[in-house]
Amino acid sequence: MSFQAYIDTIKTKTGLDPADFKRLANEKGLLADGVKAGEIITWLADDYGLGRGHAMALVATFKPEKMARSNQGEAVAKQFAGAKAHWQPVYESLLATLADNGPVDVAATSSYISLLKGTKKFAIVAVTADRLDVGIKLKGAEPTDRFEPSGSWNSMVTHRVRITAADQVDSELLGWLAKAYEAA
Repeated sequence: MSFQAYIDTIKTKTGLDPADFKRLANEKGLLADGVKAGEIITWLADDYGLGRGHAMALVATFKPEKMARSNQGEAVAKQFAGAKAHWQPVYESLLATLADNGPVDVAATSSYISLLKGTKKFAIVAVTADRLDVGIKLKGAEPTDRFEPSGSWNSMVTHRVRITAADQVDSELLGWLAKAYEAA
């Protein structure tokens, strides 16, 4: 079932759309810091008879407001644990510079950090002890020795830049990221 099909079924079953549910969840305090998705799912099941898949579709619509922010600091911190810690100032500097283009949000997984313009991913950052890999989503851009095709490294981006020293976060890299941000 597609995401839109879940939303359509919810509207048919309850008469409410995602904005209605978001308002109700906020009124119940379910969008506050520390509230887990499971609590929202339980509420939707108990009060509206929604199954897990339908409830998760609604939770996904809440993410831009609250849910995505709840554990991002922790998830980002894990990316820079141990031998990777020396890369955190480089990453933070990169984010601060990218903010000159406009608001940049982050969404961390266990293996990389997505850089977002609104809800659109324009780049990712993956950290190892020896390297900071920056994946850039820039369709149609010609690769170079440094701006290589992402290949099998990560299919969500088109190019990859391997950073082995802080000074490699330079105007060339920032230019590619600015173009990707603009294109998002």
